[in-house]
Amino acid sequence: MKIALFSDIHANLPALEACLKDIEGKKPDAVYCLGDLVGYNIWPNEVINEIRKRKIPAIAGNYDFGIGRSSDDCGCAYKTDEEKEMGAISISYTNSVLKDDERAYLRTLPAHIRLEFQLNNDKLNLLLVHGSPRRINEYLFEDRQEKSLMRIMQDADADIMCFGHTHKPYHRVLNSMDQNKNHFRHAVNIGSVGKPKDGNSQGSYVLLTINNYSVTSISDSIGVQFIRFDYDIEKAANAVEESPLPDEYAEMLRKGH
Repeated sequence: MKIALFSDIHANLPALEACLKDIEGKKPDAVYCLGDLVGYNIWPNEVINEIRKRKIPAIAGNYDFGIGRSSDDCGCAYKTDEEKEMGAISISYTNSVLKDDERAYLRTLPAHIRLEFQLNNDKLNLLLVHGSPRRINEYLFEDRQEKSLMRIMQDADADIMCFGHTHKPYHRVLNSMDQNKNHFRHAVNIGSVGKPKDGNSQGSYVLLTINNYSVTSISDSIGVQFIRFDYDIEKAANAVEESPLPDEYAEMLRKGH
């Protein structure tokens, strides 16, 4: 089974359209969205309706959770007063343009999606979250201590855990050892469709492959492919600059940070 996973669109419709077109060309068996459909750009309603039109199962990101409740707090960890001020403008703008039906959709999105595969006399649990299983806005960066990341996955009974929120893609394989046998767990940050922060302005998503021989005892029996795609960055950046949103968000799109 080939599963396409994407996250953190952040109201960037040109990026979402390019992402979905690229995904269609890969012909996956299933597609999931891991949240943060809105915020930071001008197309929150259009992005939501594109996901709904295609009947793509989605979970709530921290921004979706806040905006779905008409909150002025998106649960973002801004590092400076300037970032906090810009974030407040983004939240206020998104709340002002979001329509009632689209807000109701965000409010009712699930927190997690769990899939259990029964393969080779063994179960394989795939857990889809936005930040982490513990908190919707917890950041799981690539340099997270292995012991901590392992504990999070064990407590959630996740053999494969896919997530977003940091906008920085990576794949780590951890061996938890179970009764003196290898038990490999895969932590996969799928990156961001519409607001990359890893220095690459291209959008990002993941193709996860689970084969009929996939088992937890073999580390490479799970396939994780990171896909980067081009989109009309200037269209998205110009839309920001022509809106009440801070111009800095346009430069972030151009530079991928």
